[in-house]
Amino acid sequence: MKNYLKVERARNNLTQAQLAEMVNVSRQTINAIELGKYNLSIILALKIAYVFGKSVEEVFELEDSDWEK
Repeated sequence: MKNYLKVERARNNLTQAQLAEMVNVSRQTINAIELGKYNLSIILALKIAYVFGKSVEEVFELEDSDWEK
């Protein structure tokens, strides 16, 4: 899954640690999501999208390879 987390953090002047605190996860979790190494829950995806005032689809995007798993 592709994500625009780093872009949205930059637009909103947030560090990984600040975003992590806002959605109640560790900074390492935010880092892993940005690197595509973490399959987040829909609840966490919704929380992150809410922080940025975006829809989930504006922050996270399925890739063709996601349909093959």
